[in-house]
Amino acid sequence: MIPLLLDQNFNERIVRGLVRREPAIELLRVGAIGLSAAADPAILERAAFEGRVLLTHDRQTIPGFAYARVDAGEPMPGVFLVSKKLPIGQAVDEILLAVHSLSPDECKDVVTYFPL
Repeated sequence: MIPLLLDQNFNERIVRGLVRREPAIELLRVGAIGLSAAADPAILERAAFEGRVLLTHDRQTIPGFAYARVDAGEPMPGVFLVSKKLPIGQAVDEILLAVHSLSPDECKDVVTYFPL
């Protein structure tokens, strides 16, 4: 199962649904590691250090910073970018499908947009 790093303002209802449906899911919140107010590049750097795919709603800046890491030859374990308009149940289903069916290599250097 792919471990995830949750961006600061990720929808808590989706998080609760993920944990309810898959108690063994590996979730780490940026706030739990002192990055609540960190800039996006620092969050992506920590995701790479932890070997976790970043779970975010941030369409504005995260993709650009993620691909800048790739272009610079820096590690980027992946980003799951979830639309804020996606219904909670569908978001939970699609994220769980991804963490169970994708390998870390398939996520590496890629921003995956949800809905799939």
